[in-house]
Amino acid sequence: MSRKCELCGKSPKSGNRVSHANNKTRMRQLPNLQIVHVEENGRHFTRRVCTQCIKSGLVAKA
Repeated sequence: MSRKCELCGKSPKSGNRVSHANNKTRMRQLPNLQIVHVEENGRHFTRRVCTQCIKSGLVAKA
């Protein structure tokens, strides 16, 4: 199962974690995905949606 929002397509970002000694290690920032019961066209679905889509009202909860 992918870590991707099913509405907006937000996916993990990658970058460097930099220590005080300027050592760099790779890191991933994952989106805050929630499993939400959604109603679309009169039918009920389960979607993995990021919290910003929930807060903005893009999801009509069942």
